[in-house]
Amino acid sequence: MKLLDEFKQFAMKGNVIDMAVGIVIGGAFGKIVSSFVADVIMPPIGLLVGGVNFTDLKVILKQEVLDGAGAVLNPAVTINYGSFIQVVLDFIIIAFAIFSMVKMLNNLKKKPAPAAPATPPPPPADIQLLTEIRDLLKKDGK
Repeated sequence: MKLLDEFKQFAMKGNVIDMAVGIVIGGAFGKIVSSFVADVIMPPIGLLVGGVNFTDLKVILKQEVLDGAGAVLNPAVTINYGSFIQVVLDFIIIAFAIFSMVKMLNNLKKKPAPAAPATPPPPPADIQLLTEIRDLLKKDGK
């Protein structure tokens, strides 16, 4: 029973719950950004580079083998570098979006007003007396 109580205490800590919420929201945000990249950003980029769809870019190491009826006996062996390019672009855009969001949230946080300088406490009586004596001596010396 003690193990269950320890687990309950661990699971109910604010950091664990915040992390779980962040992971769920991050997953949903990742889907949104992936759709934005694939459906909004990549088509114009593909158009600019001559209608190339990055996910179609690949190097064929071995052609597929077909039987007489056209059915695939052995699939083609390929290096799909276009998919890699797509994932890297997705990552860069997601990272920039998260950076922008964090920067915006940091700017929205209220910065504490600078504390007014506290007036120093008055010096002790003996120091005040010595200061007065010094000032009188300076005045008489002139």
